[in-house]
Amino acid sequence: MTNSFSNLHLAEPLAKAISEMGYASMTPIQAQAIPVVLTGKDVMGAAQTGTGKTAAFSLPLLQRMMVHENSSASPARHPVRALVLLPTRELADQVAQQIAQFAKHTKLRSTVVFGGMDMKPQTLELKKGVEILVATPGRLLDHIEAKNAVLNQVEYVVLDEADRMLDIGFLPDLQRILSYLPKKRTTLLFSATFSPEIKRLAGSYLQDPITIEVARPNETASTVEQRFYAASDDDKRRVLTKVLRDRQIRQAFVFVNSKLGCSRLARTLEREGLRAAALHGDKSQDERLKALEAFKQGEVDLLVCTDVAARGLDIKDVPAVFNFDVPFNAEDYVHRIGRTGRAGASGLAVTLVSHADARHVSDIEKLIKKKIDVENFALGEQPQRERFNDGNRERREREAGRERDSSRSRDRRAPREDEVQDRRERYRPAPVSRDPFFDKPYEPKAAEPAAWDANAKPAPARGPGIKPRRKVAALFKPSPASE
Repeated sequence: MTNSFSNLHLAEPLAKAISEMGYASMTPIQAQAIPVVLTGKDVMGAAQTGTGKTAAFSLPLLQRMMVHENSSASPARHPVRALVLLPTRELADQVAQQIAQFAKHTKLRSTVVFGGMDMKPQTLELKKGVEILVATPGRLLDHIEAKNAVLNQVEYVVLDEADRMLDIGFLPDLQRILSYLPKKRTTLLFSATFSPEIKRLAGSYLQDPITIEVARPNETASTVEQRFYAASDDDKRRVLTKVLRDRQIRQAFVFVNSKLGCSRLARTLEREGLRAAALHGDKSQDERLKALEAFKQGEVDLLVCTDVAARGLDIKDVPAVFNFDVPFNAEDYVHRIGRTGRAGASGLAVTLVSHADARHVSDIEKLIKKKIDVENFALGEQPQRERFNDGNRERREREAGRERDSSRSRDRRAPREDEVQDRRERYRPAPVSRDPFFDKPYEPKAAEPAAWDANAKPAPARGPGIKPRRKVAALFKPSPASE
């Protein structure tokens, strides 16, 4: 088996694009997957992150679709023939850019659709006709329901980062999308792990797949130096900035577990003079793309992000990754540190561990099958002003509160007998003078007839069983005629 792209006998437009991109030799996943995909067989592949999976499925698919290449302007001559599904918007955009680079000298069209953006420009691209469609499941279903995307001529389906799609609940969407596709097709499934769920998915939608594993699942790259430092929540930021300064690291990913913590940490680092940007799911797609582009261009030094950036993002020459928070899922640790040390380069992965993270560290140990040594990190003496600002304020307030409580408890000691007698005499009420009038019993006063009833005539006698009319005060004096 050859490791050179020049010996694959790819079409001239593809070979030219590969040469311009500087690709010379294939990675292990490419060397094993490309020949199999060229034969048209289903593939179930697993490899370390950053090993070139995109080229492993893109190049053979483009090679097989060269027979459909045409320069017609009619959308009917450019139906969707290859569908690539990915879990996140950033990963979909990145894969679409790489496919466009591979196909730039061909007449094959490609586009990408994902959420967080206006559907109208995406609809216009789909209406023009494309052979390769890269999409996230949710937005693709929107276009299918709007009849913007017709998938009845799809010949190739790629499920990239399939384990991540299942983790975030895309299985029902995947099942709906696959139901729109022809039964006869080539399906390629790439995943970081072969979990039981992935195997069930493959058993349902792949026909006699060829399994390709180029490394042990969940194995971390040997080129990445992994360090674990013990740090309290109050000291994590100081450890982060000191490692950056001591190691002279110019750029790094900083991973946190929550969106709120991501925004807060990015703002704090900016106030300290570091060029930082936040990237998480609550950001608009435009903000997320701008943050990524600024990081790629070197305008941002620290990209503070949640696990939305842990999968598949290919940013070359990132020297370090910091796990500001230990990930809840041990597999996410492998994906996070895979953002550095890519394509054989060296990298540094620093994880900050607090007392509450012991269980998560143990899970990582079991997953990567390596003993983790949590080191103490010497921060040195910190100025009083900095100590006050970095989170010790709460501790100082708690100590002050305890002093106030002890002071109150001293005030609540039992008083002496002479103090009690003195208080009784001091607050004894003055004697109240009594009036004999108030000691008399209550005597009701005889009722006097009302003034309007004084001259009233007696009511005439009525028959038995008839009540006399009730006397009511008149507002006006009756006229003599009525009397």
